[in-house]
Amino acid sequence: MEGLERFLREHSFFAGMAPAYIDILTGCAMNVRFEEGDYLFHEGDIADHLYLVRAGRVGLEINKPGASVTIQTVGESDIVGASWLVPPYRRGLSARALERTRAIALDAACLRGKCEDNHDLGYEMMKRFMPVLIQRLRAARLQILGS
Repeated sequence: MEGLERFLREHSFFAGMAPAYIDILTGCAMNVRFEEGDYLFHEGDIADHLYLVRAGRVGLEINKPGASVTIQTVGESDIVGASWLVPPYRRGLSARALERTRAIALDAACLRGKCEDNHDLGYEMMKRFMPVLIQRLRAARLQILGS
């Protein structure tokens, strides 16, 4: 657990978070690895994990008949999978490893339980997610305008 706790503490998404919250979140964390071409998840899947990318690159894709369109690429220090936060907890995008990717997976049910038990932690998580979601919405908008 010490390695997971250190990574959470050092990940940019959790920069400046109170050590007590990091301790709580570490209980929801595990290391995962994806090979190039592996899907972290598919559009429509149950959102059962939040991923903190440690190394590698992940393409966020929208599915359309007969093809997938990458709308954004994320990498080290980014997060993947914000759908864990909002009911019905279903993936709105697919995420595919563009190269070998290592990440920390945070169990969604565990995270939701911790945030429900500690509303201050829940508010802290929301403050961290909103800028990411807004940035990704803007990036998608710019991509649409450019096509």
